[in-house]
Amino acid sequence: MEMEIPSSYRYIGRTYSDGGDSSGAFSDCNSDRSGEFPFDGSPSSSSYSSGGSGLQRLLVACSVDYSDEVVHGLISDLESPSAPVESQRRAAMELRLLAKHNPENRLRMAAAGAVGPLVALLYHSDLQLQEHGVTAILNISLCDENKTLIAAAGAIRPLVHALRTGTPVARENAACALLRLAQLDDIRAAIGRSGAIPPLVTLLETGGPRGKKDAATALFALLASRDNKIRAVKAGIVRPLLDLMADPESGMVDKAAYVLHAVVEVPEGRAAAVEEYGIPVLVEMVETGTARQKEIAVRSLLEICRESAAYRKMVAHEGAIPPLVALSQSASKKAKEKAEALIELLRQRRTAGNSHH
Repeated sequence: MEMEIPSSYRYIGRTYSDGGDSSGAFSDCNSDRSGEFPFDGSPSSSSYSSGGSGLQRLLVACSVDYSDEVVHGLISDLESPSAPVESQRRAAMELRLLAKHNPENRLRMAAAGAVGPLVALLYHSDLQLQEHGVTAILNISLCDENKTLIAAAGAIRPLVHALRTGTPVARENAACALLRLAQLDDIRAAIGRSGAIPPLVTLLETGGPRGKKDAATALFALLASRDNKIRAVKAGIVRPLLDLMADPESGMVDKAAYVLHAVVEVPEGRAAAVEEYGIPVLVEMVETGTARQKEIAVRSLLEICRESAAYRKMVAHEGAIPPLVALSQSASKKAKEKAEALIELLRQRRTAGNSHH
């Protein structure tokens, strides 16, 4: 099932070293998908009782320039120990909205020192305030120049905390913010060490459709690191991935298949995939999937088979050779090469097996 990707999304564009291109399966997170502000710009009153005019003023404010005094005032409201939660919420929401659509604002807010006070909100017991903080950080992170600054402000562990404890929207947006930071090679390992992977696996398993997509995309970025692949296997990532791959209704078949391929690049991942009955799922994908699904399934089976005669035997017994032969006759050059390499491996097994009799 091909993923539908809104044209406004930008691709992460990470490609595999052997030329397989996953960019179509994963879209980068865009700003602020919180539900209370429909995209047509008309404020809904579902989440806030402050009345249309206040919200309208905020929505207008996001699209116009504002003075640095305004942002300093909002930061002061956040930091003031005596400020009531209501005024902190309003300040956080205003910062979140100012950063929502305007790249210039994102840079100016970071330069004005908004990141530290927003990070502090992630431990706040008021869930709405925590959600505004997470979402404002996500929006500010959409400027690549701000990513290092956000990590340096100590945002990783607080984002993981919000991922574990927040509202559904806060959890999704925390996953997206971690994805943005995970695109920096030197921060990827720190995110894995900070305990982000188990709650991302939980979101993959139990989140709504949006949460599952965000979790899969963040995990895919994190799994560029070998240590993170092993952490993901320990956190139980393989079972939910296989469930999503086996369910075309999930809309997640491609994403889950690409994440699984990253997992089976380590021996622990291969063992978990076989143990969780992943071979039948992958063979069926070679048989009935889209062109892209067939190719990624073949590449995962190649990883699984390369170093294990026992796994090769299991794959052949599952009936992989006929669909692989069919694929090798009809697929693109790249998929054809992979299918032929796998057929060769599986036939070696037969030849070796026969010579013992």
